[in-house]
Amino acid sequence: MRIWGKIWKDNHLVRDTVVENTSEDSRTKKVLDALHEICVEFDLGVPIWLDANIREFQRRARTRFGRDCFVEALDFDYLEIHVIEEDG
Repeated sequence: MRIWGKIWKDNHLVRDTVVENTSEDSRTKKVLDALHEICVEFDLGVPIWLDANIREFQRRARTRFGRDCFVEALDFDYLEIHVIEEDG
């Protein structure tokens, strides 16, 4: 599984990274591990999954974490994660 993490500010892509997970873990664990790795690379706290994030991710394999998902103050508009390649 490959997940693309992107930071957006004023409708511009500020930073991005791609995380690959080839473990035999469940899809959920892979997504959570990838999100953690993305946040470590971007020096962010891991965001809180709101119900809207869960529904959007289940439907579209992508979601946006806005300011309401983070405890700390942000200098960007949102963090987006997007599954770009599924296993098998």
